[in-house]
Amino acid sequence: MPSASSAGHFGARSPASCPKTVVARSGHATERQQTGPPGHANPSRLPVSQPATMRPMSDPSAAPKPLMRYRPYWAKRFGIAPFLPMSRQEMEALGWDFCDVILVTGDAYIDHPSFGMALVGRLLEAQGFRVGIIAQPDWHSVEAFKQLGKPNLYFGVTAGNMDSMVNRYTADRKIRSDDAYTPNGEPNRRPDRAVVVYAQRCREAYPEANIVIGGIEASLRRIAHYDYWSDKVRRSVLPDSKADILLYGNAERALVELTHRLAQGEKIEDITDLRGTAFMRPRNWLPDADWVVVDSTEVDTPGALIRHPDPYGMAPAPSTPSPQTTQIVHLHTRRPRLDRSKTVVRLPAYEQVAADPVLYAHASRTLHLESNPGNARALVQAHGTRDVWLNPPPIPLTTAEMDYVYGLPYARNPHPSYGGARIPAWEMIRFSVNIMRGCFGGCTFCSITEHEGRIIQSRSEESILHEIEAIRDKTPGFTGIISDLGGPTANMYRMACKSPKIEAACRRLSCVFPGVCENLNTDHAPLIALYRKARTVPGVKKVLIGSGIRYDLAVRSPAYIKELAQHHVGGYLKIAPEHTEEGPLTHMMKPGIGSYEKFKQLFDQFSKEAGKEQYLIPYFIAAHPGTTDEDMLKLALWLKKKGFRLDQVQTFLPTPMALATTMYHTGLNPLRGLKHPQPVDTVRQGRLRRLHKAFLRYHDPENWPLLREALKRMGRADLIGNGKKHLVPAWQPAGTGTKPEGLRGARRARAAGRH
Repeated sequence: MPSASSAGHFGARSPASCPKTVVARSGHATERQQTGPPGHANPSRLPVSQPATMRPMSDPSAAPKPLMRYRPYWAKRFGIAPFLPMSRQEMEALGWDFCDVILVTGDAYIDHPSFGMALVGRLLEAQGFRVGIIAQPDWHSVEAFKQLGKPNLYFGVTAGNMDSMVNRYTADRKIRSDDAYTPNGEPNRRPDRAVVVYAQRCREAYPEANIVIGGIEASLRRIAHYDYWSDKVRRSVLPDSKADILLYGNAERALVELTHRLAQGEKIEDITDLRGTAFMRPRNWLPDADWVVVDSTEVDTPGALIRHPDPYGMAPAPSTPSPQTTQIVHLHTRRPRLDRSKTVVRLPAYEQVAADPVLYAHASRTLHLESNPGNARALVQAHGTRDVWLNPPPIPLTTAEMDYVYGLPYARNPHPSYGGARIPAWEMIRFSVNIMRGCFGGCTFCSITEHEGRIIQSRSEESILHEIEAIRDKTPGFTGIISDLGGPTANMYRMACKSPKIEAACRRLSCVFPGVCENLNTDHAPLIALYRKARTVPGVKKVLIGSGIRYDLAVRSPAYIKELAQHHVGGYLKIAPEHTEEGPLTHMMKPGIGSYEKFKQLFDQFSKEAGKEQYLIPYFIAAHPGTTDEDMLKLALWLKKKGFRLDQVQTFLPTPMALATTMYHTGLNPLRGLKHPQPVDTVRQGRLRRLHKAFLRYHDPENWPLLREALKRMGRADLIGNGKKHLVPAWQPAGTGTKPEGLRGARRARAAGRH
């Protein structure tokens, strides 16, 4: 289930500009002069083509300009809107003739910081811009995209808090019957690959308008990527959407600076220096003459490539052996150290990664190695005759900036146009508080790290407590229970590397795998203090923790587990060991099951001391790359021994850009160097994926025929019988056994799809 806490930014949930712009002042228009976008290249050093001087990229070691320090745009005089307008009538009521920015989203508009477009809209409003929202437009015609007119600066396009394909399809590629981000859960209110469709409609509506794309869907498709739903490698979303620029990751910095520079009259095609942005340029374009291109094979050397024979090629003539033997002497010299801020790494071209699994895995590994804002270099990947250029990741927000963003004047309610409609995602998070962003776990199946980064960005205690008070005072239906204080993970609040210098130089994919890094500060004291203060807020009866616990960190702080068990659990606590066996866990980059057992022992101990009967609810993944049938059998036996009967389970869903998706597509392990590619067991066949899921639900009679067949094939028929030592019975209840996992009706598909 996607965490709503990961939505709070354009990079999360989330054409040339004219020298003159028509703006609205007190209901009339005036004119305001503005003052202020095949093949893997060799050799590794490429010549400069058409250099264009740009501003220098921000130095990651230097403090970037704070979000609060920009001079507000003149339209700030219009004040704060009760809700960002979704219609011409609302614009007129605010005294607007035009919008400076129009945000197009696949979600219903809920004015709350957990929903990306609300956060982005309120942030731009605080900068003085007039922001309108087109939520869940009818994409079958262009008219819905004209309802607010042409924006003065740009259309900002996102699929919403979730990737539109994950939102609509289950892991079995079946259409879901509901949409949590739509009024009354109504399905089919957004198109597949919504970013592409929305951006194209915006371009059709106003060909001269600037188009900016962002959010989780665009962010994870910024380069060539494997698409599970079409089972092929697709191009970057940039050429398909025809957008001018893409903002990825935590995009507040890039968004605010981009908007101010466009308002000052700068052309969008000239803005190429913002971190966390991607755009298209002619092949071999460089920002300036002093930039250097490094071939990605210098970052990570791939092994033997898959050579597809040319059916039209002529067989080469046999060469005549030379009568003399010549010995070649290789001279190795140390290469001069390059300025990383003016170095770009060229990845294999789209056409190459689409055809060659080794090069795809190599490109994926290289991208992840270049993901630390402290040392990442720009990346470039050819798509036909043009390049997709990716600037380095954004600099994380400071605590003061996080407080600023989350402290904006949100209405904390759905837009009034929805009336009394129930929006499931809003019901889920309306009494929760997002206390941090980012995750340094690096789980290969998860896209949070690729989107939000590994560096934790935390809010202050004061800001969090103020939001709790706002929930108490503004949110209808509040009964005194805060449903969550968390984020992507519950217990990484204020955790960071002990040394900023080491953090800036680090290129590890995870801070906690294969073990917790000795340089990581894992102190839970700030989080414990926050929990205690939150419990004392007047009107708050209980504070629950709904985000997943990183138990390998928690066991380092028994005091945290005690605080959690005795005050912040409502009977059940979610926890995600994901598997029990070393093979799958290694390919997931998850800790061993021993850490879970230690956490459970402490949790049970402290729950008993408090006189509470509480339980852990473990989550597991079926069919993850690196998992064998024997691994799933051992997990099923572990579940039976522990007395677990799971109701809702999860099959691995390959999402774009995740390392586990690379394993699924290529059958290779990108966690290791690819000079000697290491194969990975992948579960692709539908029947085998259903079997792995059936092992997790060994107790369901519908799965017994499939499991009996598998156990006999595996030589484990001894596990079929009616005793306690057996996994499945030898008998079959009447009317069951015809609908195993993955072949259920709509009700079961919905339950499996949501979890």
